[in-house]
Amino acid sequence: MTANRILITGADGYLGRLIVDQLLDTTDRPLVLWVRATDRAHALARCRAAFGSDITDGGRVVCTGGDLREPDPFGGIKRHEIAATAHLAAVTTFTVDAPTADAVNVEGTAKLLRFALGGDTPIPVCLASTLYVSGLTPGPVAEVEVATRPSFANHYERSKWEAERLAFDAARHQDLPLSVVRIATVLADDDTGTVGQDNAVHNTLQLLLHGMLTMVPGNPDTPVHLTTGSIAAAAVVAALDSGSGVYHAAAPADRTLTLGQALELADTAFGDDAGFARRRQRRPRFVDLRTFQLLAEAAQSMGGSVLGQAMGSLLPFAPQLSVSKQIATGRFQNLLDAETPDLAALFGATCRYLLERGGRRARAS
Repeated sequence: MTANRILITGADGYLGRLIVDQLLDTTDRPLVLWVRATDRAHALARCRAAFGSDITDGGRVVCTGGDLREPDPFGGIKRHEIAATAHLAAVTTFTVDAPTADAVNVEGTAKLLRFALGGDTPIPVCLASTLYVSGLTPGPVAEVEVATRPSFANHYERSKWEAERLAFDAARHQDLPLSVVRIATVLADDDTGTVGQDNAVHNTLQLLLHGMLTMVPGNPDTPVHLTTGSIAAAAVVAALDSGSGVYHAAAPADRTLTLGQALELADTAFGDDAGFARRRQRRPRFVDLRTFQLLAEAAQSMGGSVLGQAMGSLLPFAPQLSVSKQIATGRFQNLLDAETPDLAALFGATCRYLLERGGRRARAS
């Protein structure tokens, strides 16, 4: 068989589902969906849960799986059928511990690279990464390799930098065709503001909505780099076909919100809600990182409180909220040739979605 299938690792994850849907809708390419699974039957069940029971009908889609902690997680894949790979499988939470980040994000990428390089001709790889491989270094971030190791806010950032380093080494020394898509924080699925997966941004907005956010770590002038899931997925799909090098899936600098602007937009969006009006005391004040750490630790000591859990999810990312980065997006804009969404409108729509979602949950209970 001619090598024409695209291998998608982490296919049933948030970004993976969006990419698979785009590939199925906009191309006729056959796909191999790799998910975390104990065996083929488990992989098929997970794919059907993510995409529907008819996902493998017609033979265009093959489902398989494994565990990135295994010695050969891709051993069941027919390498000669694979024309390109999008490597999405990773632990993406800011709270990931060092051993898990190393085993899954770093060693897992090393195993994918060995698979891609394991034949006569290397299989092109598109690696999904994060803008925050630049760590806690302020200033311009170019669409190139971050060659010098920076300091990091958490093990997620650090592990993704190390994964990139492995991939760039393979591209330099073993002629691996490589594209890297560094993704900004995903605010919503698309321009409607629908949230398909919560992250630290949504947890912070929930604290604000419920009148529990009195302090915010960071500087109000710090840029907040955001995108949508659909844009991130489109970038990976485009890079699979025609990309090489690094692409920053983010808004250009002149359209990026600051932290202060984002909080003002949230305050306005929530302002018409009667419950928010009753709960609010005053707009949260900005504090230094140490003050916020002390507050978060006190909240976490309350034993499983909603406040403690939500602040705990923000704490590993909090150092970034004082670091001003200017993210280059020229190569990304050329790759997609798409208009950047109005982030102010998107932020407002996302806040309204969270507000409506909270109301639906309250009525259901």
